[in-house]
Amino acid sequence: MNFLDKLIQYDKDLLVLINSFGTENWDSFWLLVTNQLSWIPLYLLFLYLIFKSFGWKKTIGLMLLAALLVTFSDQFTVFLKNYFERLRPNRDPSINEVIRILKNNTSFSFVSGHATTSSAITLFMYLTLRKHYNYTILFFIWPVLFSYSRMYIGVHFPLDVFTGAILGLLIGYLFYKISLPLLLWIEKKY
Repeated sequence: MNFLDKLIQYDKDLLVLINSFGTENWDSFWLLVTNQLSWIPLYLLFLYLIFKSFGWKKTIGLMLLAALLVTFSDQFTVFLKNYFERLRPNRDPSINEVIRILKNNTSFSFVSGHATTSSAITLFMYLTLRKHYNYTILFFIWPVLFSYSRMYIGVHFPLDVFTGAILGLLIGYLFYKISLPLLLWIEKKY
């Protein structure tokens, strides 16, 4: 067995372990956590904090950049999923009989779009707001919960989530660096 085969087998074994922690008592909570609409209050908090810190002109620029970040992250993960074509755990015949499946996604698995995009937007918001507010490090609770929920419900492997989070941090940092000259331009122009 080569290194890649061993890594994939460890990844499957780890998912089986993580997924086995699930119980019916917690299923509705994790289904709520994994739903993107459940996080609307957090998105509104980001919007409020940006507006309070930067005013409406810079807020518009930052929100447009954040929308571009989300679009880029989403489309890039779709590209990677279609390139690698890794079956999701709920569709993988080698383990789908031994895990708890709460949602049946049919697209491919690698990398997790939830992990990528939530990590990207979180790092972007953290870097943008950290000088203005204490405790912005708590923003990172969101991608951790969001990412874990994907394994709990049986639609992503740990490697999908971990790689997605690392990719998201890189994307978030790139877009933060783009935001710096954008904010200066808005300041000078308006």
